[in-house]
Amino acid sequence: MRVSLNEIEVLSLRALVDAGASATQARPVAKSIMAAERDGMRSHGLLYLPVYVEHLNCGKVDGQAAPQVERPRPGTVRVDAAHGFAHPAIDAGLPALAEAAREMGIAAMTLRRSYNCGMLGHHAESLAQAGLIGLCFTHAPASICPIGGKVPVIGTNPFAVGVPDGHGGARFVIDQSASVVAKSEVLLRSKRGEALREGWALDAEGQPTTDAKAALKGSMLPAGGVKGFGVGLMVEILASALAGAVASRDASPFSGPLGGPPGTGQCFLAIEPGAFFPGFTDRIEALAIAIEKQEGARLPGARKLAARKQTETAGVEVEDDLAVRLGLKQY
Repeated sequence: MRVSLNEIEVLSLRALVDAGASATQARPVAKSIMAAERDGMRSHGLLYLPVYVEHLNCGKVDGQAAPQVERPRPGTVRVDAAHGFAHPAIDAGLPALAEAAREMGIAAMTLRRSYNCGMLGHHAESLAQAGLIGLCFTHAPASICPIGGKVPVIGTNPFAVGVPDGHGGARFVIDQSASVVAKSEVLLRSKRGEALREGWALDAEGQPTTDAKAALKGSMLPAGGVKGFGVGLMVEILASALAGAVASRDASPFSGPLGGPPGTGQCFLAIEPGAFFPGFTDRIEALAIAIEKQEGARLPGARKLAARKQTETAGVEVEDDLAVRLGLKQY
């Protein structure tokens, strides 16, 4: 069935509130689910709603949490998400981060006792829309083993960069994980009984596999081999160690009811371009044009923007089985 983006957001909000989340906790998550569907990132959209509801019901997420924001130094912001959803905690801290960046030229914000923050690129885009360069990092429960090893020690550990266009928007957004593919894509294929592409994952014995269920018991492969693992370590340093969050290797999974709150973390850096060089916007525009004018080339995030343009008008096609699971028709 085809549903509008507004219907997706309303459904998500009601489902989260019905499961025990406050409106303050639920609204940013519902908006994130809608935005993922809008941008064609189905693995981060409605597919995750039953997981969020399950985690509210079993206590892996505190639906009544009240994030606490501190600014211990002029250029630093700390947020305790209090084991609630990451989205409202991020939203609570971003104004202080933006203020600090404009005052100091550069500022950082960390979150602890947090949770899955959805599409990291959406947070980077928010900073870019505020006229700031946004560098965002989030770690996840361990799913990547070191090169030559078998036991996962870091998560897929995404990072994102939002680049302002000087006109209240983002010229482009880079959003990628340390793994070849996001783990949510493996979860999606596991639910659908679909095979993985070769080179995505290892099984529990450290052997290459295209079986999604075997991959979930094994390890994701880092993008670029040892270089991708290095990127994941960088994210672990910033989003886990610096933030005072639970290490990836000790965090409970983002799926399933076992293990209690994951307690993971995030790190955000915000930079005021004008504090460094007044011609930043012009240089970014020239760089973007140099990429776009080449036949067959595109800026990072171009596919998401194309999907956004289409779904804002036409809505989203939701598979019948997922619509039934979500009770979509009653809304």
